[in-house]
Amino acid sequence: MNIVILSGRLTADPDIRMGTNDTKIARYILAVERRVKKNTERKSDFIACVCLGKNAEFAEKYLKKGTKVNVRGEWQTGNYTNKNGEKVYSNDCLVAEHEFAERKSQSPQTQETDTRPVPPPEPSFMDVPDLGGMEDEFPFS
Repeated sequence: MNIVILSGRLTADPDIRMGTNDTKIARYILAVERRVKKNTERKSDFIACVCLGKNAEFAEKYLKKGTKVNVRGEWQTGNYTNKNGEKVYSNDCLVAEHEFAERKSQSPQTQETDTRPVPPPEPSFMDVPDLGGMEDEFPFS
């Protein structure tokens, strides 16, 4: 089963492009706060999200930098060869649906625009949590 549910804020306005067969494609980075138990320091993960068709039109019309949304989709991995001939791996959330996570009056007011580019997230593996000896109870390895 491949289901992803995320809640976070857009780090920038969605990047809108046209794909094959005049399909609209929207890409954005979602800053998702990570739960930290012992430490009061807040940490975030930056998740690349991709929307196609009607979802891309929704993103273009309603989403902007700072908007807090909940998204449901599936994890998609891929790879391509860049201009330098190097193989590049990608990990994205392919968004199936959006939901606003706050009212417009609750969203932060962005009067100053930060024009610094947000770096794309580095590909990495998630740390596997300690399962406390429950590993043998799962039907898979």
